[in-house]
Amino acid sequence: MSARRYRSTVACHSCRQRKVRCSINVTGVPCIRCAQDHAECVVDPPPAESARTSRRNASARQRLRAVNSSPSFRGAQPEGDADRPTMPRTPAFQRVSANSPPASASERYSIQDEERNGLEIAEAALGNPERAGQVPFYTGDKTGITSTLTLLAPGESLPRHFLIPSRAATTLSAEDQNYLASKGVFNLPSSEACHCLLQAYFRHVHTIMPIIEADQILHFFHAGRLHEFNLLLVWSVFFVAVNFVPSSLCEREGYDSRKAMKAAIYSHAKCLYNNSGERDKVVLLQSSLMLGFWHSEVDEHVQPWYWTGISVTLCQILGLHRNPDAARYNASITDRQRHLWRRLWWTCFFRDRWLSLTLGRPLRIDLDDCDVAMPLVEDLLYDLNDVPELLLSAFIPDEVSRLAEYWIQLIGMSKLLGAVLSMSYKTARPKPSREEVETLEEEICCQQPPEKASPDWNGPTRFYLHHLQLHYQAILIVLYRPCITDPPDDVSLNHQTQWQEIIRHKADFAASRTNEILETLAQESLLEYALPMTPPLLIPAMQMHLLNCRTGNSLSRRLRLNKLNVCMMVMEEFQKVYTVASIYRGIFAKAIQQVCPDRLDEQPDTSVSISAAAPLSAQSDEVTNATAAGNPGLGNDMDNMVDALLDESSALNFWETWGQLWVG
Repeated sequence: MSARRYRSTVACHSCRQRKVRCSINVTGVPCIRCAQDHAECVVDPPPAESARTSRRNASARQRLRAVNSSPSFRGAQPEGDADRPTMPRTPAFQRVSANSPPASASERYSIQDEERNGLEIAEAALGNPERAGQVPFYTGDKTGITSTLTLLAPGESLPRHFLIPSRAATTLSAEDQNYLASKGVFNLPSSEACHCLLQAYFRHVHTIMPIIEADQILHFFHAGRLHEFNLLLVWSVFFVAVNFVPSSLCEREGYDSRKAMKAAIYSHAKCLYNNSGERDKVVLLQSSLMLGFWHSEVDEHVQPWYWTGISVTLCQILGLHRNPDAARYNASITDRQRHLWRRLWWTCFFRDRWLSLTLGRPLRIDLDDCDVAMPLVEDLLYDLNDVPELLLSAFIPDEVSRLAEYWIQLIGMSKLLGAVLSMSYKTARPKPSREEVETLEEEICCQQPPEKASPDWNGPTRFYLHHLQLHYQAILIVLYRPCITDPPDDVSLNHQTQWQEIIRHKADFAASRTNEILETLAQESLLEYALPMTPPLLIPAMQMHLLNCRTGNSLSRRLRLNKLNVCMMVMEEFQKVYTVASIYRGIFAKAIQQVCPDRLDEQPDTSVSISAAAPLSAQSDEVTNATAAGNPGLGNDMDNMVDALLDESSALNFWETWGQLWVG
């Protein structure tokens, strides 16, 4: 019995003119015949569709008419074309069933656009895109959806990174535009302030977080068109740079203090991040890394962890943790993108490791999942080649090549810090052996930075070297501390005491070396260059000094207390700019009060902030008052924090307890 044939209820113009069956109900636009003929596949809306719906879908139909037929649709072919190469049919094409009501035209066009996006991804992965791509796309690892395409060519590997066509840009409504305008995001600071802020960024921040391409933003600024550059990036750059501009400039811009200007700029950047409709994930990644330096009131002390978490997520969405040339050289990725991606990834990695230490949070990045190459000096210098000499001398540090080498060394240290945290500080961990500790110690010592700066170096370059030294000493202390009270099991009982004393001596030496570096920074007037991550670098040394205040004779305890006081005085200098320094001072002041109550009255200088009766300082008094007002059980919580602070086997429990205090 012959099958009865029905005419399709929806057909394109071409099939209607030929009076042949159209496959549009099955394949979507384009139909099979139009795809084979490389012709436009034009579909009229149903006659019952209202004029209002027609107008709403006019732009969608116009986009569809502008798209040529795709080779990917050649997979659904008539029987006579069986000799042509075929591709698997997209499962989404099977969405129409006899029992389902017909979809409206607007829904149908939306689904077709979504399918078109999937086709564009597949075409780019196979290396034959119809349109040039601009948007980075990462397929994921072996279980990603595009792994389906590897079935077409067994034994061959497809690239994981490629570029797909950009979708329509987000257009803000008049209401959203007015809202952003009311927040002041379109009103940039004066030309003088913009110059000063950009200069501060490149001389102080870019050297340790090279995440902005210098030539692009400097080109717009030099042309007087900074307002045409991405405003989210502009305000984010200004946010991290404001710490290094003179207070007089902040006052001329109408702010009471540098902190007030920083809070206002952060508000602008965050408003744009949340409301501008920015879709470029690289831009969002760059901004989130910079916003990760926000510390404000005590209830926002973990904001860096929040923003850095966004950064890590964006990195992994973009696939920056994987080498785009792992299978073979990926011609779709430019060298400029390779340079920038490595800079972004390793900056994110650096932040992850050090925030995990200072905030007592788990590592977000597992290097076993990553194969991206370590950064090179060329990665940090490529965007300076086209910067005019006039702008280079005005904005870029003279020792930029040396600073690039130091940054690469800092990334190497950060990898070793992650190894230390994984070996000794995970909740469920086997105790490391003596060989593991000593092997890791040897690897860390190989990363030791130069001891002295050259006399002819400028201030920022000399500070950077000392800052690198602070990182190095902090890693050593974090490595040694658990071993002081909990030595490896394979150290014999006869040698345990001797081995522990050696470890304690090494930890003490690293803490004392930290004090020497701080004194050098103070003597050379380099503390003004301190970065947001500088105050946390003092904590491991301060913990060692505090622990040693409990042991030894009276004189040795007083000497240790004096070393701790030096760190407290430096922290007091930092708190003029960084709120987190006030939090650290308040905690250590309470700890000193309990550990050394008999020494409080002997301190001749109230700036050491250890008086039990008097306020710590204007800034730390705010912390104390706010804490006491919000938490009636502050006394017990502070006692718990001091206990955690004095736990020689942990560098993290203290920060976990601090976090629990505010969450609770």
